[in-house]
Amino acid sequence: MDVGNRKNDEASVFQMPLHYPRYSREDYQDMPEWKLDRILADYGLSTYGDLAHKREFAMGAFLWISTHNPKFYQDKSSTPN
Repeated sequence: MDVGNRKNDEASVFQMPLHYPRYSREDYQDMPEWKLDRILADYGLSTYGDLAHKREFAMGAFLWISTHNPKFYQDKSSTPN
């Protein structure tokens, strides 16, 4: 890591999590800022920005396609009864 290129004396280190947080989009939209800060910091992600930015960043980092649209992965060959 090139220490000379750091901004505001901060280091950014991504930590591979053992488990991703299991929150829904609605959970992130209702989550208080202190909790978002904690989750982001636990995974070595930036906690800078306003509340709206943190929410969007957390949703982009932790929500997967299957959590956005669970029907996306359903078997299309099966027919409903």
